[in-house]
Amino acid sequence: MPRIAIFASGSGSNAENIIRFFEGRADFSFPVIVSNRSDAYVHERAKALGVPSVTFAKADFADGTRVLERLRANGVDAVVLAGFLLRVPQAIVDAFPGRIINIHPALLPKFGGKGMYGHHVHEAVKAAGETESGITIHHVNGRYDEGGIIFQARCPISPLDTPDDIARKVHALEYEHYPRVIERLWGNAPAHGMHG
Repeated sequence: MPRIAIFASGSGSNAENIIRFFEGRADFSFPVIVSNRSDAYVHERAKALGVPSVTFAKADFADGTRVLERLRANGVDAVVLAGFLLRVPQAIVDAFPGRIINIHPALLPKFGGKGMYGHHVHEAVKAAGETESGITIHHVNGRYDEGGIIFQARCPISPLDTPDDIARKVHALEYEHYPRVIERLWGNAPAHGMHG
C-alpha cells in the first residue's frame, strides 16, 4: 500500500480532492500533509479530513533534513505536490527517486519555470493568445517544471475567455485527472519503502 505525503502551499483543493477520491480504500494511505505556510487553508481541509498536517519553514525546505525526517517517521513511499510553490530540495528528490510528482496548470514545456504558478500561468496563457491550455503531471527533479512528463490533458480556450475562465477549465481537468494518474502510477505497485 503506497503511503503518500501531499505537499501544498495554499487552499488545498487538489489535496482534498485526491484524498476524497481514495476514501474508504485500503490500498492507498495519506499519512501527512506538508505545507510551507502555517496560514494555508490546506490545514483546515486536513483537519476536516482527519489527516495530520505540518508546517515547515522555508529554511527547512532549503535543506530538507527535517522534512525528510518527518516523511520517514510517517513511512512515506511517495510525494504528491498539489499547489506547492517551493522547490523540492535535492535531498528529498534523491530519497524518492521517480516517486515525486507535480501537477502544473499549463501544457509544459510552455508556461513553466520559476514564478509560473497559479494565476500567473493563466494570465500568461491569455496574453500569448493561446487557443488551448491544460494540465501537465510530471516527475519532479531538482529544477522547476523540468521533470519527465507523465500525462497531459487539454482544454480549448476561446478569445473571450478571461484568465479566470481559463483557471476554471484547468481546475476541472486537475480534479478529474490527478487522482486517476496517482491511481495508475501506484495502484498495483508494492510499496518501495524508503531508501537512503
